[in-house]
Amino acid sequence: MSQPAKAAKCPVCGKAQVTEFRPFCSKRCRHVDLGKWFGERYAIPAEEGPDGPSDAAEGDG
Repeated sequence: MSQPAKAAKCPVCGKAQVTEFRPFCSKRCRHVDLGKWFGERYAIPAEEGPDGPSDAAEGDG
């Protein structure tokens, strides 16, 4: 037998998701999350090479 699916929760406040604002529970939580991205509180990790950070435009000279 399969187990019942867990209700997904809002990543900002933990309340139940609302389909209209998925994966959030409200417009407010959606905006809070967007503000965190704009405020650079979220970051995507990058791997640096042995020479340190690279600049893609560096070789275009």
